Amino acid sequence: MKKIIIASFSLLLLFSCKKDFIALNPPSNLNSAGFYKTESDMNQAVLGAYAGLRSVYNNTFIRLGEIRSDNTTYSWLAGNPADDNGIDIFASPLLPENGYLSSCWNNCYNVILRSNIVIGRIESVNFKDPKLKAQYIAEARFVRALMYFWLNRVFGGYSTNGNLLGVLKVDKEITPADAYKLNRVSLQETYDLIVADLQFAEANLPAKYGATDVGRATMWSAHGLLCKVYMTMAGYPLNKGAAYYTLAIQEAQQVINSSGAALVPSYADLFDVNKKNSAESLFEIQYMKGSPNGVTGSPWNNDFAPRFSDKEVVLVGDKGGSNSPTGDMSRAYTLGDPRKFVSMRDFWVSAKNGAVQNDRYVRKYYDVATTGSDNGNNWIELRLADIYLLYAEALVRTGGDKSQALSYVNKIRQRARNTKGDPAITPPANLLKDYALTDFADDNALLLAIENERRVELAFENHRWFDLVRTGRAKDVMTAEQAVDGYSPFTWSDNMLSYPIPTPVMQSNPGKIIQNKGYTQF
Repeated sequence: MKKIIIASFSLLLLFSCKKDFIALNPPSNLNSAGFYKTESDMNQAVLGAYAGLRSVYNNTFIRLGEIRSDNTTYSWLAGNPADDNGIDIFASPLLPENGYLSSCWNNCYNVILRSNIVIGRIESVNFKDPKLKAQYIAEARFVRALMYFWLNRVFGGYSTNGNLLGVLKVDKEITPADAYKLNRVSLQETYDLIVADLQFAEANLPAKYGATDVGRATMWSAHGLLCKVYMTMAGYPLNKGAAYYTLAIQEAQQVINSSGAALVPSYADLFDVNKKNSAESLFEIQYMKGSPNGVTGSPWNNDFAPRFSDKEVVLVGDKGGSNSPTGDMSRAYTLGDPRKFVSMRDFWVSAKNGAVQNDRYVRKYYDVATTGSDNGNNWIELRLADIYLLYAEALVRTGGDKSQALSYVNKIRQRARNTKGDPAITPPANLLKDYALTDFADDNALLLAIENERRVELAFENHRWFDLVRTGRAKDVMTAEQAVDGYSPFTWSDNMLSYPIPTPVMQSNPGKIIQNKGYTQF
């Protein structure tokens, strides 16, 4: 990419709805300027925004949210590639030329532009039902907020001019000439846009959909995401503290008390490809295998399989050796925790010679591809257990009811211990026992227990790195993990908490777009 992504939006690939919401197939490239005239046209535009999420989540986010953290690394990398190691190994430089950062930026802004087309063009379209019109706008604003939340967490931070900056604010359709006038706005201003979008979505999205529209964002999707946004704003780098933890509590209570969402009985059911969009799910990125050229399929089962395994791990397609759990991640589980058996494996056994291969790999997204990396797994972006744990953390951080906080942690532990685990392990009698307040010497010990519960419950779901950043724990955790797992020693810098603005973005407007601290300003 030689030009900033926001300068190229004349043609967008839109997706039409066939039998249901997830049956998204590209009919053609449609000229956006003359297309949006009817309710049906606007529905296609909304679905186009949702469809763009697949490219965003396919392989970039696991690098930025998991491989950057102490959760995962690689079991195999050819030629010591700088892009992968720059994200994974803190002793390696993270360069603005990193292709994964450019992909994140470009794909997120592509979805933002699709959302802006809905928001901007819909006003001239006549709707029989004003509520449907408001719903479409709310869906577009939810998707836009989700993308800006990712962009803020990835690229937001202290810049070379000393200011705390977010990303480029594009809240309407713009011309290519306008694009070259943009600079980064303050991190607060970008979060203000996210909050406003999600509050509008809360007020205008339905509580649920009929069967043919399952997968679209609901008002509970918006409440859940806003809870996470407030938790992030409360911590580093905005450090807004107790007032925003309190706002997060209020959003969490809406989901917990009113949404009707419930933990599914078995942890394994969450990741069963035949049980997508469960009662626990608040928002999932929708994938479907079997479409032409696999364009709507998901890649993770193949990408995460050990590179030199065969049908011992996946039945169809290549193996990527990516996102391999670290030794530290493996040890984070209590012995016999069934969530480990659902989520990962420590080894595989060769079908050729029976040799044990000590390659750890993620098992959470297992499916049998039709071809290549065409799997049917959805990506669960928001689920109730995540909200339970954020709620518990926020209660502790605000001096709230710690017994209530523990009750929600214990609900998750109860579900875990009632899940079928590794048949080769006899679980201890007190496996994942309910916590009591007397188990913790102080609030810090309780917060560390909640942190670990988030780690093992949400493992490989792109939460870990951003949890470490917002809580101020990244330095301590990453320096300890690098030493224990034998990585090259490195000197910590807080500049590591933000990713650099990609070089193509900087080159698009030299001297105007400000780089993050620790990286070269063009």
